[in-house]
Amino acid sequence: MPLIPSLNWLRVFEAAARTESFARAAEALHMSPPAVSQQIKALEGALGRPLFRRGPHHVQLTEAGQAFLPAVAEALHAVELSASSLFGPPGGASLSLNCSAIFATSWLAPRLGAFTAAHPDIRLALTTAIGPEESLRSSADLKITFGQPQSEAEDGDHLFGETLNPVAPPDLAAGIATAADLAAHPLIEIATHRANWTTLLPRDALDPRLIHTDSTQMAFALSAAGQGIALARSPASDGLQALYGLVPCLPGLSVAGVQSYSLVYPARSRLSPSARKFREWILEEVRRPDR
Repeated sequence: MPLIPSLNWLRVFEAAARTESFARAAEALHMSPPAVSQQIKALEGALGRPLFRRGPHHVQLTEAGQAFLPAVAEALHAVELSASSLFGPPGGASLSLNCSAIFATSWLAPRLGAFTAAHPDIRLALTTAIGPEESLRSSADLKITFGQPQSEAEDGDHLFGETLNPVAPPDLAAGIATAADLAAHPLIEIATHRANWTTLLPRDALDPRLIHTDSTQMAFALSAAGQGIALARSPASDGLQALYGLVPCLPGLSVAGVQSYSLVYPARSRLSPSARKFREWILEEVRRPDR
């Protein structure tokens, strides 16, 4: 058995300590004074120490109660704060969104403020996924997936595809004049993408010193640190490419990818009002010419 089998005991304890009265605590918690007294006794019995000194009209914390109160108050406050952040006030709208990591960090993050400003009543919980397996495990209201087949229970909207081109820090990129020059440097490969360096260069032209990683974010970080040449995946990776200061190695060398980003959700008739608003917003956003 846990030391404190009822978390409600802590709520009652905090209210009684704050009001210094079992009666006032009962009023604040919509309980009867005997019920408050009973729960305090149960908590004291579980802890093996008295927490209050009882008086005829008020109660005072014992030394043990004074030591215990800050931890209880902090824990209750953390739960309230988390609940408010995730779910908002009673009657407020909430929306959970699971995104491909590169889409969320590079493309969505700088644009999301426009949605939250237009819909301040919607509390958004955003999680990211690397690879289709993580996305499949998510139970979010909406998902933005990359190259993942939809299940029969899901509907979706195509957002955009990708264009691959090699990028590197400016000093490295300046020394590359032809596609053959790329193979003189370590190339950073992302094994989870179907379109990769073999899409851009002949297999026999690839240096065996390929550096393997699992995300575009990591590939860009390695390239920015001088470890090799990464593949940008425009437009999804444009924001991170600028953030890492990477530039095209050969501006004319690019190729279309074979996968695309999609907004995925349950059958459209089952979308919540907040999910419908997000769907409308992001479809308008991807149609913008400057996306």
